[in-house]
Amino acid sequence: MGFMNKILGEGPSGSTEDYVELDLDDFEAAPDETRVSVHIAEIGGQQDVIAIKDAVYDGDIVIADITRLRTEDTTVERITDELQQVAREVNGDIVQKGDDQLIVTPTGVNISRKKLGRN
Repeated sequence: MGFMNKILGEGPSGSTEDYVELDLDDFEAAPDETRVSVHIAEIGGQQDVIAIKDAVYDGDIVIADITRLRTEDTTVERITDELQQVAREVNGDIVQKGDDQLIVTPTGVNISRKKLGRN
């Protein structure tokens, strides 16, 4: 039986003897440096921004809860400006979702402004 016949399913069907079970432990896992993690953070003040910045600089995505901040407080504006600068520096993205969340992404991850499932 030729290769194309096997792909197209022509000819006799294969038996279980034609298959080999693979042990995933035999394959080298991707190094941890290439993995992207999603972190959840709560921002209660300026001091909480440091860990968020570090995560984004390390290539991770951060979803930050800003409900503990008062919207009329200038702290929200300072924190947002600081995280926008980080997103620009790493060529990432940042978006505020409602009044309660900031999403900051690293290099190569863009946040779509279009909602899924909407016409």
